[in-house]
Amino acid sequence: MNASARLSLRSLRAHKRRFAGTFTAVVLGVAFLAGTLVMGDTLRASFDSMFAGASSGTDAVVRSTNVITTPGESQGTRQPVRASLADDLAGQPGVAAAAPNIQGAGQLIGANGKPIGGQGPPTLAGNWIDDPELNAYQLAEGRAPRESGEVVVNRGAAKTGDLNIGDTTTLRTPDPVQVTIVGLATFGGEDGMAQVTFTGMTRADAEKYLTPKPGEASTIQVRAGPGVSQQELVDTLKDRLPRGVEAITGTESAQENTDMISGQFLNLFTTFLLVFSGIALLVATFSIHNTFAIVVAQRTRENALLRALGASRRQVTAATLVEAGCVAVLASAAGLAGGIGIAAGLQALFPAVGFPFPEGELVISALSMLLPLAVGVVVCLGSALLPALRAGRTAPLAALRETAVDDSGASRRRAVIGTALGVAALAATLAGVLVSPSLTLAGVGAVLVLASFVVLGPVASTSAVRVLGSPLDRLRGVTGSLARRNALRSPKRTAATASALMIGVAVVSLFTVFGASLKATMDQTVSRSFAGDVAVSTPSFGAGGSGLSPKLAPALARQPEVATAVGLGKGVADVDGKGRALTVTDPAALARAFDLGTVRGSLDDLGTHGIALTENEADALHLKVGDTTRLAFTDGTREPFTVRAVYDRSELAGDYVITREAWAPHRAQDSDTLVSVTFKDGVSAADGKAAVEKVAAAYGDPEVQTRDAYAQSAAGGIDMMLTLVYALLALAVLIALLGIANTLTLAVHERTRELGLLRAVGQTRAQLRAMVRWESVLVAAFGTAGGLVLGGFLGWVLVKASDGASDSDFAFALPPLQLVVVALVGLAAGALAGLRPARRAARLDVLRAIAAE
Repeated sequence: MNASARLSLRSLRAHKRRFAGTFTAVVLGVAFLAGTLVMGDTLRASFDSMFAGASSGTDAVVRSTNVITTPGESQGTRQPVRASLADDLAGQPGVAAAAPNIQGAGQLIGANGKPIGGQGPPTLAGNWIDDPELNAYQLAEGRAPRESGEVVVNRGAAKTGDLNIGDTTTLRTPDPVQVTIVGLATFGGEDGMAQVTFTGMTRADAEKYLTPKPGEASTIQVRAGPGVSQQELVDTLKDRLPRGVEAITGTESAQENTDMISGQFLNLFTTFLLVFSGIALLVATFSIHNTFAIVVAQRTRENALLRALGASRRQVTAATLVEAGCVAVLASAAGLAGGIGIAAGLQALFPAVGFPFPEGELVISALSMLLPLAVGVVVCLGSALLPALRAGRTAPLAALRETAVDDSGASRRRAVIGTALGVAALAATLAGVLVSPSLTLAGVGAVLVLASFVVLGPVASTSAVRVLGSPLDRLRGVTGSLARRNALRSPKRTAATASALMIGVAVVSLFTVFGASLKATMDQTVSRSFAGDVAVSTPSFGAGGSGLSPKLAPALARQPEVATAVGLGKGVADVDGKGRALTVTDPAALARAFDLGTVRGSLDDLGTHGIALTENEADALHLKVGDTTRLAFTDGTREPFTVRAVYDRSELAGDYVITREAWAPHRAQDSDTLVSVTFKDGVSAADGKAAVEKVAAAYGDPEVQTRDAYAQSAAGGIDMMLTLVYALLALAVLIALLGIANTLTLAVHERTRELGLLRAVGQTRAQLRAMVRWESVLVAAFGTAGGLVLGGFLGWVLVKASDGASDSDFAFALPPLQLVVVALVGLAAGALAGLRPARRAARLDVLRAIAAE
């Protein structure tokens, strides 16, 4: 071991408490990153095993080749096949069994009268396949359905809805169907496929409620005979399938299902967590850099003595980097252990909150261990590099000077560079927001804004701390004045310490502003476009829910209290070669219930071959009123449609509108997503709503809401997202607080003699503690104020860039109450961070402190 390494290790043992905050910051950041990667690998492996096990008896899947995928979908909508094809295939050589698989949307009602699931994952219904090897679900309790109205449900859905064998409940298909539970099933050995719910019906009931006409199936499941491989079976079937129908192996089908889960949910979920891991490590970078910068400044005389005794610049620099490397390796290793613990904790926690994290051992791959370890070491060494280089530049003559408190200020060069970065950032963001709307350009500008804030921090810290600390002179007297002067003593240190908290607060503020803007946008959309008095809806997001019965709107329209009731259905078609979502409705009633802006042409005579579309889509397709375009449907038909109307706003009505008569020949399982109801003149809101609720009760009892309540429920997912974001950002804020506490602890050590003199001239322990705490609060106030300004500006940039880059009109909103709460939390966090350093300062022995060098 060379001299630099021995000196570094000896210094670490002697001053290990100095690096406690750095060690903890690295541990937390690496643990979060490692836990995310291990959890993602475990979930992928578990779902791979689950789907492979569930489909192990299916050797081939026969399906239509005609599929339409609209934006935001993964697998699209596929044309059904003839159910009788199963009988044709069952007698073919190499086929042991074949069964039709009918699948659609179906949402169970729990024992408490509330729908089960629907908040994201699909709620499925289908025919119960009697062949246990072809059925992805395995009967765990009870029996299979034999009579109409009997069903088997997955055990997870039954537990969630507090349903048992023998119970009678409602299944929304979307028409309400009374069903009796006769069996409980599992999927791949689990209570369900994640949070997906499944209801298995008789084949006759599935054809009646889930298909537009009898004799159709989603796919045909085929099992091979003895000695026939999956590929041999597929090759045999290819020549016997009608045109437009294909066969794929069971393994390929299972892989598609796995990719649907992994490619969408898991990748999005793990990417979301990795982003917050990155934020936590970025915050840790500032805390680590500040710690090493202070330690190097405090060891100026020590490093100068080493230089005077013959140590080279490289050796002094290497000694500091060896210290950083030791801290990095030890902390990263501890972080890996912590990450495995986090993944194990989530594996136990998720089932308790309704997400069935599959049982089994954690999957710990080499990448999941090596990547966080490498990131932790690189972050720590990178953060210590500049302080190490500064240590190497220490002159030998510095050994003759007294060690002084770092009181360096901001250089003119820093001010020039920071200003230049600020100008470039402003130009990029304004160009990406106002000139040529671009999320990419706005993102580049946002990064430059963050860089300019960091560079200009020391320049702004002096003025900011003076302003923020001015009330302390009056409120706390001499103690407050000393706290303010201590915070002003080293602008670079104050700015570096506050920067970590600034980034955490900025990200919190960014999401707070963006979430408030999304709510304001939804409220604006409903207020501007929704002209009804009440809305009937099934609140859900994602693929869940069964929708509303298309019979509900006509039933409501017949009520004496109702002037207009219009339902919005959904369909899909290829328009000009691209999959597009269609709104299926009564166009004339649509214009009365929703504000479509300026309408060119007429919505009254769309008929069976007329279409209305937004101005943006008409311009993109080069269409105008009177032109003809072709729509291709999932049933394989292509029909000409004439543009009868072009309207301005698509917010609730969608981009393409056709009549129910036009959609009827091509429809699959029909449902509405929303019904808008307008009352007749003289009908009170209470009487009208009561009349609507009475009718809706017979159609699955969907929720009836006023316009304001509908706007709030439509934005309900935003609050859920913000809660998760705040929980994840708590880690970044915790790391920032550790940085403040560590900086103040090192400052107490640095100012030992000064603090002893203050005690000698009459300062009490309580006053000394208050002085240190208030210094911590001032640093936190500076970071919080900067974070609020930065987060508010970046929130505005994100909203405006999203507005310009999409067809929707985004509304910008600043939520004052939430931002005040963020500010108060930042100040409270500063006071909390100062508790330990304040106690340590108050415990100093006065005589020893005065005698300290």
